[in-house]
Amino acid sequence: METVRPESFEGGAVAPGAQGRPAPEARVHFRVTRFIMEAGVKLGMQSIPIATACTIYHKFFCEINLDAYDPYLVAMSSIYLAGKVEEQHLRTRDIINVSNRYFNPSSEPLELDSRFWELRDSIVQCELLMLRVLRFQVSFQHPHKYLLHYLISLKNWLNRYSWQRTPISVTAWALLRDSYHGGLCLRFQAQHLAVAVLYLALQVYGVEVPAESEAEKPWWQIYTMDTEIP
Repeated sequence: METVRPESFEGGAVAPGAQGRPAPEARVHFRVTRFIMEAGVKLGMQSIPIATACTIYHKFFCEINLDAYDPYLVAMSSIYLAGKVEEQHLRTRDIINVSNRYFNPSSEPLELDSRFWELRDSIVQCELLMLRVLRFQVSFQHPHKYLLHYLISLKNWLNRYSWQRTPISVTAWALLRDSYHGGLCLRFQAQHLAVAVLYLALQVYGVEVPAESEAEKPWWQIYTMDTEIP
């Protein structure tokens, strides 16, 4: 299977860890999921397919040692597979060209030579490997629909001035996106992640939910009853 590290693209390079030591696994996964997110945006992927790609990536490396396979190859295959899962199909050629441009901003699209076809075949082979390792369980429930529901509810709950003067919604969405840099998406239920980023956004701006001190239950507990949102 072809190795697709950044240096595999012409002119690409990887910054070494401190004093030349390899970066810890968490830092590697952070960098690679950042690559997934930025490449996904350039490919025109929506939020859910990008979240699925990150989740597939993290779930794969929960089963497989990081040293066993090239993380950037797994990332590219995760993008390709997520596009199929979420019905936003992507061409492997586009994924390869966007990845090449990501590592080499001034480069031209790769020629359709033997190198290109080796990269393409590696993505397809890696996709099949990932499906086997994950036992074809690549559909996930994401926090996005829960967060949208909670934000609409909270907007009607807070006074208009508090909502308009603080970017609670923007911050909550940004926190949710950033949570996919790690494995939180696999460790916690979707609705719990949604209410957690909303709670943190409120804490950042010091916004209090009306009548919280008099309520029998905290506001966030009402949102985490593990009920399905249609």
